[in-house]
Amino acid sequence: MYIHELDAWPNFFWDERAVATPLADVSRRQGRLIGRMEGLGFHLRSEATLQTLTEDVIKSSDIEGEVLDRDQVRSSIARRLGMDIAGLVPSDRHVDGVVEMLLDATGQYDAPLTQARLFGWHAALFPTGYSGMRKIRVGKWRDDAEGAMQVVSGPIGREHIHYEAPAAVQLPEEMKSFLTWIEQEDAIDPVTKAGIAHLWFVTLHPFEDGNGRMARAIADMQLARAEQSPQRFYSMSAQIRAERNAYYDILERTQKGDLDITEWLLWFLACLNDAFDHAETLLAGVLAKADFWERHRDKPLNDRQTTVLNRLIDGFEGKLTSSKWAKLTKVSQDTASRDIRDLIEKGILRQDEGGGRSTSYSIVLIGQ
Repeated sequence: MYIHELDAWPNFFWDERAVATPLADVSRRQGRLIGRMEGLGFHLRSEATLQTLTEDVIKSSDIEGEVLDRDQVRSSIARRLGMDIAGLVPSDRHVDGVVEMLLDATGQYDAPLTQARLFGWHAALFPTGYSGMRKIRVGKWRDDAEGAMQVVSGPIGREHIHYEAPAAVQLPEEMKSFLTWIEQEDAIDPVTKAGIAHLWFVTLHPFEDGNGRMARAIADMQLARAEQSPQRFYSMSAQIRAERNAYYDILERTQKGDLDITEWLLWFLACLNDAFDHAETLLAGVLAKADFWERHRDKPLNDRQTTVLNRLIDGFEGKLTSSKWAKLTKVSQDTASRDIRDLIEKGILRQDEGGGRSTSYSIVLIGQ
């Protein structure tokens, strides 16, 4: 018997004392990370959001065995956020659809989650009406025409069945209950509610495909509600991908247990805590950039110098020369040389070993 077959479904309960400490730890780290990022300034916050959302979209799809092109994902997000960044590439409509779903979930976190909105997300995920080579019902609840919905993992021929979802005939009423619950005001901590929402939606598995990605988008939406911010600085999906086997294991145990979801919530909170650790690594470049500009905030720089320095911090391809400077900033060789000499005098750039026509320059980091 699965939890959705129990008489008391969906009246979940949990041990609040067991959850209290990890929930407090997560809430504290959540607040500290958000506070730290808000101190960076708009440009760096946007850059951090771009990196995080790119990771989130890629890893959420990867959990389902679908590999997306990172450059396409990054470009699609940047265009939709109105960010002017280098290296934009065209993105196909499937990538755009995944991006649009996540940006709607987090960017419009305070908009009600409705049946129409979910149908729109599903249509965005499957713009051709196909999942791979298989035609599916898009923007509609599943109908179980090909048999009961089973949640599986593993390669074709060696699938592992984790549980079986409720019959399709039950979905209209089941989804009505879920959507009413997620929008109602209650005493449940909003982070806890994110964990419950994820589990509840995955349990129902209301669509033929895309349920995992949509469940994670709903959890992201609820976490954004907890923070009252559309900007994302950590990726729950990336952490779930890193712990994919444990994720499926805890889902399976929970589905085959009773309505006490304490173990699931503890896992969800631990995964979220690990996501904050991963965020520190993911955003290291952004934080390094923030530290660099903080150290040099009192030094007057022109726009050309600021632009090139940002390119160097982000990872400049090859060596910086005065010729490359002139080309990047569309100025004469003499102007490029003056800009560079000024930065050397201010201790921001240094001349690399060697000289002559191949003279190159590097940014001065901490301790150099």
